[in-house]
Amino acid sequence: MTMRNEGRTLTAVQVTAIAAAHEEARRTASPIDPVSRAHPDITLEDAYAIQATWVELQVANGSVIAGHKIGLTSRAMQMAMNINEPDFGTLLDYMFIPNGGTIQAATYLDPKVEVEFAFVLSQRLVPHDLGRDLTPEDVYAATDHVLPALELIDARSYRRHPEDGRTRSVRDTISDNAANAGIMVGTTSMSVEDARRGGLRWAGAICKRNDVVEETGLGAGVLDDPVMGVVWLANRLQGLGIALEAGETILAGSFTRPVDCRAGDRFQVDFGSLGVLELDVA
Repeated sequence: MTMRNEGRTLTAVQVTAIAAAHEEARRTASPIDPVSRAHPDITLEDAYAIQATWVELQVANGSVIAGHKIGLTSRAMQMAMNINEPDFGTLLDYMFIPNGGTIQAATYLDPKVEVEFAFVLSQRLVPHDLGRDLTPEDVYAATDHVLPALELIDARSYRRHPEDGRTRSVRDTISDNAANAGIMVGTTSMSVEDARRGGLRWAGAICKRNDVVEETGLGAGVLDDPVMGVVWLANRLQGLGIALEAGETILAGSFTRPVDCRAGDRFQVDFGSLGVLELDVA
């Protein structure tokens, strides 16, 4: 993943050092200061450069890019984070958790669960191939099926700093691979035909933690239709020279608020006809 230099305030040496600090924080589960504390003028371009460099570091260490995620799809979250578009991150192979699996709370710093849908691509998806921006129909044509999904998010830099309570900015979150830490998908899929007919807008889930309903929502909570998240992502990545590849999994954006993961928690997320996802936190 190659990021351009326009709009950058950080040097390549600084970007590399910050990316390495995020990897050390992930590996040791020891939080670091948000980038904006030392670099208050950090730009979105800086943040995505840090993210890309961190992903490249993990790939160099043996990880494999397996897909992408979209975040901040709701207008309320964008306004709260002072940004006027969603953000994105990269899924790596080690992040995939089997349905019914267990994670260790101590492996993460501040883990939370979000409820989403995932598009599994059967064809390469890149606007340059068409000579125009993508449409929902282009995304459906490149999609094999859609799955219910959970995203595990985490914060390698403090969400709220212990010294002064200051919260991190969207640029800090983007630097942190858009808070991406894990993904779980189900085995019961929605066909492209059903999704195209609007089934995904009305598909929803009930998220229980320890048998208590914490969140509910519908797919339409993501830009009115989760497919629009994938449309936005593919068009956004075009400017960076990045394609969505066949076989990749694309998390289309959460339609619930994040729910804290605490040691001893058990999650059961019921997607109705698309099945139940279960996650234990040890």
